[in-house]
Amino acid sequence: MKRLKLLVMVLISAVLIPVSILATACLAEEDRVKFFGDDYLIGPGDILDISVWKEEALTKLVTVLPDGKISFPLIGDIDAAGKTVASLGNELNKKIERYVPDPNLSVVVQQVNSMLIYIIGRINHPGRFVLNTNINVLQALSMAGGLNPFAKKNKVLIFREKNDKTTIFKFRYDDVSKGENLEQNIMLKRGDIIVVP
Repeated sequence: MKRLKLLVMVLISAVLIPVSILATACLAEEDRVKFFGDDYLIGPGDILDISVWKEEALTKLVTVLPDGKISFPLIGDIDAAGKTVASLGNELNKKIERYVPDPNLSVVVQQVNSMLIYIIGRINHPGRFVLNTNINVLQALSMAGGLNPFAKKNKVLIFREKNDKTTIFKFRYDDVSKGENLEQNIMLKRGDIIVVP
C-alpha cells in the first residue's frame, strides 16, 4: 500500500510540475506581449527573435546595434531602431518575399535593453537602470534605493527629450507620498533623466 501511495505521488508530481511550469511560461509570455507588443518602439541593444516559418536558416536572434541597424540573412543591414515591432516585421516580410514565396515572418522582442532611465543626484544608488516594465517616478526612486537624507525631495526634476526638445517635469515627493497631486507621478519613458538635487 505504501508503495502504491508513493507511486501515485511520483506520478502526480511528474504531471503537475511540468503543467505548472508551462502555465508560468504562458503567463510570462502573455505579460511580455503586453509590454513588448506590436507598438513597442525598438531601440539600440534590444534583442529580437526574427523567424520565417519552415525556414530554419532564416530564424535568428539579432541585437540592434548602437547605430539602430540589424543584419538579417538575404536582406543585409536594415534600420530597426525607432520602428514598431509590427512595422519592422512588415518591412522584413516585403524584402524577404523576393527570396521566399509567401513567407510567414514574425518578429518578437526577446529582450529589452534599450529602455533605460537615469537617476542622478542625492539618491542612495544613482545610475542607469534598465526597465522591463512600465514604471512611474516613485517606483524609479525606489529602484534607486530612495532619497538620501540631504535630498531636496520637493525639487525633483524629470528631463525628457523628444524631437530635439527637452521637457522638464516637476515632482514633489512629499505631495505624492501623501497621495496628493498624483499627476506628478508620471510614467517614465526611454531616456528619461531624474535629477534629485
